[in-house]
This record gives sequence, structure tokens and C-alpha cells, in this order.
Amino acid sequence: MKLKFNQLFGAFALSLILFACNDSDPEQPLGAYEQGILIMNEGNFGTNDGEVYHLDPSTETLTPTIFEAENFRPFAGLLEDMVPANDNLYLVANTGKVEIVDAGTFKSVGAITGDLDQPRSLAVVGSKLFISDYGPYDASYATPDSYVAVVDGLNGGVVSKKIEVSNKPEDLFAYGKYVFVAGSEEGKVEIIDAEKEEVIKTLEVDGHPAQFFEDNGTLWLYSTGSDEVYFQSFHLDNLTKATTNALPVANATGRIAFGNDHVFYLITSTGWPDYEDGVSRVSVLGPELDIDWITGSGFYGIGFDQVRNELYLSNSNGFQGNGSVTVYNEEGTEIRTFEVGRGPSGFLFY
Repeated sequence: MKLKFNQLFGAFALSLILFACNDSDPEQPLGAYEQGILIMNEGNFGTNDGEVYHLDPSTETLTPTIFEAENFRPFAGLLEDMVPANDNLYLVANTGKVEIVDAGTFKSVGAITGDLDQPRSLAVVGSKLFISDYGPYDASYATPDSYVAVVDGLNGGVVSKKIEVSNKPEDLFAYGKYVFVAGSEEGKVEIIDAEKEEVIKTLEVDGHPAQFFEDNGTLWLYSTGSDEVYFQSFHLDNLTKATTNALPVANATGRIAFGNDHVFYLITSTGWPDYEDGVSRVSVLGPELDIDWITGSGFYGIGFDQVRNELYLSNSNGFQGNGSVTVYNEEGTEIRTFEVGRGPSGFLFY
């Protein structure tokens, strides 16, 4: 999961402030799920039991399986990403579908269930949906036919076109009529013209692109390498690469949480056979702040509550039953731990 959720918090909070200041509009109450924290549980491969939990952090009330509760059917997929846009929330499953729910009620408003292979993320431009997809595996388990799928309709529908991109596209970022694509395997950022529905520019970047985020009007890309991570910025006026900041963080997994004051939290893992995991606390402007801020094993997802200044770190528990979430303060002190669903991998903070 790309964990793009934190980057959306600032825009969401700003929209609430602007709305509150407009006395000419009638007040619209928030829906039950537009307050608090949504926890994305990826689910287990084979059983496809991905789901979303809701947490009210003020009361510590946890509501499980809200998709099934509101729609009277299981989600039935491996949940890869959650993307809020307009009044919808797009639940991207890498098992070949996108479920679309009302952000406030979690009631289904549509879906895309055909002609997708392994969707990874989604972006909205106008009335169109753009969905990054690994494409099918070949005999060697490579993905030479990766693409970005186009769907005309905010509430879903059929795939009208597949735009060929580099192998294993991950995160997407919409800017004006353009869609930036993070090509994770080949170290590329491809830029799609949403009107023409074609790639108009390809930029070579460092590392393996994982996540876009915007900071004070600047578009950044977080990428990983074996011994370093990269924060690369772009000129949006002429669609070119601007700067690169490299930090000596080894074994980064690509999972990142966006904190306050340009501070970021990165999950690292040595992988098999040691499985020594950690959280590095770094600054986008460099140098690193604390490489081994938290250490442990089984770390799977990460998010930062920018209002309460709390870090949420999930543990998959080896996919042996349900996972858990541990909450830390800014000093790295554990506040509480609670059980969630299978494979918790991301958070959306309202």
C-alpha cells in the first residue's frame, strides 16, 4: 500500500476551514466515517479478506469491517489503497477491482470489476479515473504489460483505455490535466495528458519511485534504494525534475508517513532471514534525524496524525491471525496498542 493518505490531510483540513468561514452556505454535517481514522487492513492472500476499520481516537472506539457492515457483503479482495476524492472514497484492490463508496456513509456508489489485473492506486482528473495497474504476470512472474487504466465516470464503469507505462506503476498524482505515474521497477516518472489519454513525457529518477506528496506547492517523490532513500522535487510549470536529496537510510520498504515540520517516518526491513525492522525519522531537507528511531519486527504500515502528533505503526504479526496497531507520541514513547484486521497496512486521518 502506498500510504498516500497523510498528504491529503492538509487539503482536507483547509477545506473544512474554508467551509466554516463561509456563512452563506448551509452547514453540512460530516458523515460518520469522515471523522477520526480509517484503518486499511490489506487482507490475506487466498482468503481475500481485506477490510476497513474506523477508529474514534477521542474515545478509542474501534468499529470493525465497516464496508461489510454498511453494504451487507464482504469486501472480498486484497485492499491496496484508499483514495479520497470529492465525496467518494476509492478502495483499490490488487485482486482486480475498485470499490467506490460514499466517504461519509461507506455505502457503495459504484465499482470497477472488469478488465483490471493488479490495480495499485488511483487518481481523479475531471470526470475520469486513472488507475495504475501492474498488468498480468507472464511465465517468469514479470509484468511487461503494465498500464494505467482509464474509466470515464466518477462512480465507476468500464475501462475505456489502457495506457502503456513502465513496469510496476505505483502511486499517481493529479495536477491540472496531468497525471504523474511512479514507475517503481524502472525508475521512471511518466506524465499522462488526461485529455489526450497518452504519455507525453518520461523523466528518469533515482531509486524505485514509491510515493508522491505535495508540500507548500512543491511536488515531491519518495523513492527507495538499497542503501539510500531519495526525495526528488519537480517543476510543475514545465514538467521537469528539479532537485534530489539523498539520505543514507538502508533497507527502506517504501512505506512512509508524513509528519509535521518536514519530518517523515520510514519503515525499514532487512527481510529474510533476520527480519529486523525499524522506523527511521528523517527530514526531507536532510540530514537524517534518527535512523533507528524505533526497532522491532513485523512492521507493516505507518501513518501520522498531524493534529494529535501521534505515529500509528501497524504489525502484520506474520499474517497469523489479526494484526495490531501501536500508537507513539513524537518522542517515540508507546501510548497504546490495539488489535485490528488482517494485514493492517495504512491509515487515513480526518
